[in-house]
Amino acid sequence: MEKKYYPTIGLEIHAELSTNTKMFCGCKNDPDEEKPNVNVCPVCMAHPGALPVINKKAIENVIKVGLAVDGKIADFTEFDRKNYFYPDIPKGYQISQYKFPIVSGGHLADFDITRVHLEEDTANNKHPEPEQARYGAGDRGGYSLVDFNRAGIPLMELVTEATTFQSDEEAAKGSTKFAKELQLILWYLGVSEANMEKGEMRVEANISVSTDLKKLGTKVEVKNLNSFRSVERAIKYEVDRMIKLVEEGKGSEIVQETRGWDDGKQKTFSQRKKEGSADYRYFPEPDLPKMKLHEAFDLEKIEKELPELPQAKRARYKKDFGIKDEDIESYINEPSLGAWFEEVAKILKNKDQIKIASNYVTTDFIGLRAKSEVKLPSVGNFAELINLVSENKISSRVAKDILAMIAKKTNSKDESPMKIATEKNLLQSSDTGALKEIAKKIIDASPKVVADYKGGKEQALMSLVGQIMKETKGSANPAVTKQVLIDLLK
Repeated sequence: MEKKYYPTIGLEIHAELSTNTKMFCGCKNDPDEEKPNVNVCPVCMAHPGALPVINKKAIENVIKVGLAVDGKIADFTEFDRKNYFYPDIPKGYQISQYKFPIVSGGHLADFDITRVHLEEDTANNKHPEPEQARYGAGDRGGYSLVDFNRAGIPLMELVTEATTFQSDEEAAKGSTKFAKELQLILWYLGVSEANMEKGEMRVEANISVSTDLKKLGTKVEVKNLNSFRSVERAIKYEVDRMIKLVEEGKGSEIVQETRGWDDGKQKTFSQRKKEGSADYRYFPEPDLPKMKLHEAFDLEKIEKELPELPQAKRARYKKDFGIKDEDIESYINEPSLGAWFEEVAKILKNKDQIKIASNYVTTDFIGLRAKSEVKLPSVGNFAELINLVSENKISSRVAKDILAMIAKKTNSKDESPMKIATEKNLLQSSDTGALKEIAKKIIDASPKVVADYKGGKEQALMSLVGQIMKETKGSANPAVTKQVLIDLLK
C-alpha cells in the first residue's frame, strides 16, 4: 500500500511598515530612495552613545494588523536584543521582540497565527557585477557594498502555527492564499505597501513532511521568497524533495537547515545550519522603556476606525450584488475599482443589471485595459450603457464598442452612450421591413450558406445573422433578425 505523506507548513512573513520615519530614529523611511546612505544618522548607523527612541506609529500599525486578524493585543510588551553578526547589522545585534510580542493568536485563511511582533529592518547588501565595479579597470568586483538607507525601517514579523495539509499541491496553494490575504489586509489598513518585488514583504516557509499526523518530520526553512509564484513553487519543490529522499531510504539527509530558492533553476539549495533561539542570546533591550499598550493606545477607538476588510467585503458583495466569485476578487484586489463599481450599482435597478454591469467591467473593461490606455468612464455614463443593453436598445456588440469609446484615455468628453448610439445610428432596430430588405440582399449573396441551412445545418443561419449584424453595425435586433431570416428561407 502506497504511503500517505502529510506536509506541514509554518510561515514567517516580514513586512516593512509605511511610516514617515524609521523605527528608532528620525531618519526618513523611504524605500524608493535610490542614492545610497542618505537616510542615515548616528542611531541607525550604531555610533557609540546614540540612543534609540520608539516610533509610536509603527506600534499602532501592528496593533491594527492584530485586530484585523482577531489577535490578542498585549498589555505589557518590550523590545529585545537579538545578537548575531552580519555586515548588514550595524550594531552587531538587531532590536526585535522575543518573549512579549505586541500580538498573540489570531487566524487568517487556513492558518492560525502564533504572534505578530515588531523589529528593525537590516541594511541592504549590494554585490556589484564586474561591469559595475568602481575601483578602476583592474577591478573585477568580488566584494560587497552596504546601503544603510533600509537599516532601522520598522519591520513587522508575523509567525503562523504549523498547519498540516493533505498534499504538496494543497500546502503550496494554502500558503500562497495566506500570503496574498495578508498582503490585502496590509493594503486595506494602509500600514504597508507590501510590494514583494521591492522586498517590502518577504515570505519564509518552515516545511516538514511526515507519514504520521501525530508526529512532525525534520523542519527546513526556505528563506526570502519574494513573489507568490516563488512561495507556491518553493513549497511544492521542497515537499517533493523530502518525500523523494524518504522513499529512497535517505530520510537522514533531511536536516534542520536554512535553504534558499533559486528562481532560475526552480529548486531549493542549502545555505546554512538552522540557528535556534539560544544562538541569538536574546535579552531585554536596556535602552528602551517597557510598554503598557492598553494605557498608551485607545484600542476600542482603533478597532472602530478599522476599514471594511477583504473577507467582510466579499460577503457583502455576494449578498448585495449576487455576482460571481471571480468578479468579486477583481474588486477586492483593486479597491478603487470596487468603490467605482459600488457607485454604479447604486444607480442600477436590480441584481440582474448589476450582474450585467459586472461582466462588462471584469471582462470587457479589464480586457481593454490590458491592451491600451483607458480610464474608468463616469459612473452615470456606465450605468446608462448598462441600461441600454438590458433594455435591448443596443446590442452587446454595440455596448462593447461604446464602452471602448467612453473609456479611451485620450477622450476628454464625458459623452452619453445614448447620444453616441443615436448619432452613429447604433440603436437596435426591430424594423422588420428594413431588416427584410437587408436579409434578402445577404441571402442572394450567400447561396452556399443558404444551401447548408436548408440541408439541416442550423449553424448556417447564425452565419447569416452575423452578416446582417455586420451590415447594420450591430444595430439589428438579433432575435428579430433571426425570425426574419427563418421566414424568408421557408
